[in-house]
Amino acid sequence: MVSAASLHAVFQQILSERFGKGVLGLALLTTLVACSGEPEQAPAVPEPETVTVEEPATRLVGAADITSAADNNAEWLTYGRTYAEDRFSPLTQVNRDTVGDLGVAWYFELDTNRGQEATPLVIDGTIYFTSAWSKAFALDARTGEEKWRFDPEVPGRYGVNACCDVVNRGMAAWGDKVFFGTIDGRLIALDRESGEVAWSAQTADPELRYTITGAPRVIDGRVIIGNGGAELGVRGYISAYDAESGEMLWRFYTVPGNPADGFEQPELEMAAQTWAGEWWELGGGGTVWDSMAYDPTLNLLYIGVGNGSPWNHEIRSDGVGDNLFLSSIVALRPDTGEYVWHFQTTPGESWDYTATQHIMLADIEIDGRMRQVLMQAPKNGFFYVIDRINGEFISGNNYVEINWASGLDPVTGRPIETEGSRYVDQPSVVIPGPLGGHNWYPMSRDPVTGYVFLPTQNTSYQYANPGTMEKQTTGWNLGLDGTPREPSNPEERARSAAMSPSSLIAWNPSTQSPAWRVDYPVLGNSGTLATAGGLVFQGSADGVFHAYGTNDGAEYWSHEVGDAILGGPVTYELDGEQYVLALAGQGGAITLSMGLFSGNGPRYLNGRLIAFKLGADMQLPAAVPTPPAPLDVTGAVTSGDPLAGALQYSNLCFVCHGPAAMSAGSIPDLRFSATLLSQDAFLSIVLDGLLEDRGMVGFSADIGAQEAEDIRAYLLQQAAAVPR
Repeated sequence: MVSAASLHAVFQQILSERFGKGVLGLALLTTLVACSGEPEQAPAVPEPETVTVEEPATRLVGAADITSAADNNAEWLTYGRTYAEDRFSPLTQVNRDTVGDLGVAWYFELDTNRGQEATPLVIDGTIYFTSAWSKAFALDARTGEEKWRFDPEVPGRYGVNACCDVVNRGMAAWGDKVFFGTIDGRLIALDRESGEVAWSAQTADPELRYTITGAPRVIDGRVIIGNGGAELGVRGYISAYDAESGEMLWRFYTVPGNPADGFEQPELEMAAQTWAGEWWELGGGGTVWDSMAYDPTLNLLYIGVGNGSPWNHEIRSDGVGDNLFLSSIVALRPDTGEYVWHFQTTPGESWDYTATQHIMLADIEIDGRMRQVLMQAPKNGFFYVIDRINGEFISGNNYVEINWASGLDPVTGRPIETEGSRYVDQPSVVIPGPLGGHNWYPMSRDPVTGYVFLPTQNTSYQYANPGTMEKQTTGWNLGLDGTPREPSNPEERARSAAMSPSSLIAWNPSTQSPAWRVDYPVLGNSGTLATAGGLVFQGSADGVFHAYGTNDGAEYWSHEVGDAILGGPVTYELDGEQYVLALAGQGGAITLSMGLFSGNGPRYLNGRLIAFKLGADMQLPAAVPTPPAPLDVTGAVTSGDPLAGALQYSNLCFVCHGPAAMSAGSIPDLRFSATLLSQDAFLSIVLDGLLEDRGMVGFSADIGAQEAEDIRAYLLQQAAAVPR
């Protein structure tokens, strides 16, 4: 519809263009003649031409929409709901008194059983979200009815490049488009109404092992995206693309390349002084695979930078230097990519302690003074409060048990490392391990209590230095000795095992202390959503969706959903009704790398997007357990060496198939695979890539028939140990 004011403006424009300012004099003359009392006929004024003003078919999303998103109850316009990434909604219809009536309004079944980590967007009554294998969907937000879907048809062989499952964490919106990345490194723009491709940009060399799993952000028409792949020998960067054309506007590299080739940006010359050896031959790492936040007033984009490649500082940089900008928060100008400041959380990173975890902005009172802060709980176990204007360290404290550092320097925030934690001469059991005290699962914040709701976990890992390592092209580029051995520090193992596997912690950033906590029996629980209804929502890996009181952590509601919820829930309002939306689908880093240790209860065949509202009572189909029958391997013959196979398995296979071949979730548990009984069938898969279209590539470029047979011997040994 065109408003009366709009038509009036159009009419005035026509008069001005056709008759000029003289039309005003004509109108005045007509008035004077009428007042004289003489009945003269007024001169005829031509009728204005009919003007059709077309409104865009799709409502455009612009800067004003996202900067004012905090006051928009009906929608969820960007990954963290606001540029501050606080994931707080002012909606109150679902509150502590009413949440008991929350039920399933509708659900949408997906077409894959791989991990689901996306945060949906809700715009103008439509839900936009991504699924595993980088697929995109649009649904009616009232009914869940599909409007369109888009499959970028990522070749299955790229699945092996995804360190932590073929997941995708979501979209960004700008104008009439939505944007998302793909496992094979593309950034794709789709028309929001039709789902048709507007443009596609290849953001990385497809011959290198880059991926995209994180959600883009858009700032003033610039689509900003990083990538993954640090475990696989690549160099990190973040890029900005024009939202209309897909043209790359700028790129910021997070680690220096070969100094002999020059530096792409001036601060890399400074960063190179913190490196040693020939790090560029090993990749360097520093991928920006998840977190971003933006302050429109300061015009600063904050990015989180990942781990080194390889992990081991002794191999990557001869054990020398802080290795900027690994494991750092970096502030950039979003219009140019210009460096402003950085804060490094883990200098000389050697444990996969990324700083790519959720970054959140807030104005909070500290020691009687309001501060503009940035908050992050990276993998290393410390919660940081940083001045977001200049990167100054304000405070920090460990939010989980740690043993790699005894604390932080109170002035600089630099960790005070404990002796032996760098595993140079002896293996060392370090807490937390590479999965971190907090991983990618997004936090949320309640402005009333000031609490940040933080998904945490207690993990450990035994790191060992092999002394030397060549760059790997397949398998992880870690620089660690993966030889199976007895724990070097059983006391630390016992300490880690005695702690609760995971918790939801309400963290008070002003006091750097926990206000309350809820413990869970398994790892891999979801991101959080806080609402003005006094509730914080979180899904748990055992297939339950929970609502807790923001002030005390009391459970007010729970609902069995039959699968792990991993990504952050969202909420929106339509027709006066509040909906809560969550994506369920077990997978991701913890499920794959921890296998059965992450919990493996009954689950649906495929993932689901589930919408809840008050008074709804739709029943979800029951999840059906399908335990496989033990494999009879008594007649199997192998010439392989199980011990050598265990080492090869650790290098090539465990990231997908789990420790000790005990996989969970969507990846086949190889202990039950009848393929083990046939050497020919096994080698055709492992070496020749018979199942490449399903993500199982062949490794013939990296191992030969004997090494593959060693892996088979190890898996037969594991299959024989399955309880009958």
